Amino acid sequence: MTSSEFLSFVPIFSDLPVETLKMIENIGTKKLHKKNDVVLMEEEAGTALFVIIKGKVKVARSSTDGREVILTILSESDFFGEMAILDGLTRSATVTAIEESELFLIQRNDFVNLLREYPEISISLLQELTKRLRSADAKIKALSLKDAEGKVATVILQLADDIGKIKHGKVEIEKLPLQQDLANMAGTSRETISRTLHTFAKKGLIELDGSKLSILDYEKFKEKFI
Repeated sequence: MTSSEFLSFVPIFSDLPVETLKMIENIGTKKLHKKNDVVLMEEEAGTALFVIIKGKVKVARSSTDGREVILTILSESDFFGEMAILDGLTRSATVTAIEESELFLIQRNDFVNLLREYPEISISLLQELTKRLRSADAKIKALSLKDAEGKVATVILQLADDIGKIKHGKVEIEKLPLQQDLANMAGTSRETISRTLHTFAKKGLIELDGSKLSILDYEKFKEKFI
């Protein structure tokens, strides 16, 4: 698959004609990152927009006591780095590859020119940012008000929406993040994650098979914890 074909699956570029996608392909560059590579650091200057061609990355911030707080996990067709490009401030989070990842970079000036020349990109970008803001608001509410099971369930549902796949009526998360990463997402301990996942499995809400997690009835699970 060429970059222009891939770009058609990226939400902010999906409405553009093939000719425009090919032009964007020509102004961008590809970069391969190994697992655990730091793609960009919190507080550094923002110089490019990143689109994930393949792989997964985690977006995280450091708390005041030095703990890592994972905001989200992004995968194929997702993009990041847009905030620093739009407001000219430094990066708001650190992004790290959690598996080998191929990224497509568009430099700041080129992306700003695209926004000026193609208003549909700006509209799609606003829609995506609004979607992310709503998701962040819902997660903040859930993590601040719910008990341990509710917090873990919120993270599982977020992962299901972000990287899950529907298969035979179930939602499968093929490569569940490490339990410590799940703990950093839920604002709890690794031991709580382990205990809660096994509790969910005993109740018949999920199935665990190595690094794969399956939600047996997504709508029922969502209704129970949202």
